[in-house]
Amino acid sequence: MDFTFDTEQEALRDAVRALLNKAYETSETRRAVVGKDPGWKADTWQRLAEMGVLGLPFAEEDGGMGAGPVEISIVAEEIGRVLAPEPFIEAIVLAGGLISAVGTDQQRGELLPTIAEGTLIPAFAGNEPAGRWSVAAQAVTASESDGRWTLSGVKEPVLGGARADMLVVTAKVGEGTALFTVAADASGLTRDGYKTHDGGRAARVTFDKTPATPLGEAGLDQTAAIEEAVARAQIAYCHEAVGAMEIALETTTAYLKTRKQFGVTLNTFQALKFRAADMYVSLELAKSMTSWATLVLDAVSTSSVQTAEISEAASRAKLIVSRTSRHIGQEAVQLHGGIGMTAEYSVGHYLSRLTALDHTLGDGRHHLTKLTADVGDHDVVDALR
Repeated sequence: MDFTFDTEQEALRDAVRALLNKAYETSETRRAVVGKDPGWKADTWQRLAEMGVLGLPFAEEDGGMGAGPVEISIVAEEIGRVLAPEPFIEAIVLAGGLISAVGTDQQRGELLPTIAEGTLIPAFAGNEPAGRWSVAAQAVTASESDGRWTLSGVKEPVLGGARADMLVVTAKVGEGTALFTVAADASGLTRDGYKTHDGGRAARVTFDKTPATPLGEAGLDQTAAIEEAVARAQIAYCHEAVGAMEIALETTTAYLKTRKQFGVTLNTFQALKFRAADMYVSLELAKSMTSWATLVLDAVSTSSVQTAEISEAASRAKLIVSRTSRHIGQEAVQLHGGIGMTAEYSVGHYLSRLTALDHTLGDGRHHLTKLTADVGDHDVVDALR
């Protein structure tokens, strides 16, 4: 396995880092941006589009760059490093990824180029109030009459749902789950937006016989495609968390090297050194597991990797990142003392974002339950004597 970047990937990382570092040079800059709607910078989004970043996962014939999961991971980590609030994973990796995966030739040709250009921002409406991160739809149902489809029910939370120009919605059709697109100005559609604790945006979306267009073949059960797209987004979120944890650790170690108590810097105290070292070990474990999951995705085009394997890899990465992000986020605040608790200092914002990422598309406990569900299906191994 090759964990190093090639020259093009390094150039992508450097370009995205330079753009985002300039856009969010301080935590105060980010606080000002997320304090008002839509919660991110439109000019930064357009710059990302001009750089080709918004078209990375889409095929070249669909107006994209034809890049792979490694390139997506690079962008996600740079987003995490500065806590950039732009909806890259929500709009491009997840919603856009579903359009790319199951859309008809006409739908891909019409939608993906405008998404890559930054002029159309979709959002994925898959979560349901009582769904507990299930990819199967229950609360939203689809009905067909004379070839026209309508949706009824509630989706919440829908990340970026209030600002989105279009929704990609999961809905129950018979015993399966189908995908539909819904225009932002569709009749019977109500979107109640609100701020999340990490400065992001979400919405409660209500459908009342809302006109919808099937994404792909009408009425087809798309559960497998949804599960794979969600797994890809989960891995991307893990990379975002890795980027955030890197900066949280760097900020903490820098503070320990400069802050003095009893006439000496805090890194003089062995107990604090050990705690910082534990944070480093946790970060390296999270980076390794997340990189492995990305390589599983990268092998899809060259091997017989199945959706179940991709989903398992995503759950393994999500579980480890859940544990390490909690450890690093909380330790970063604790090792800063009182200043770490203030809204003006950055580490609290990193902890808040890491907590939000943990609960996006399934928290650690959810993925642990998922991974242990089939433990009994394996052969019994005799203990070593």
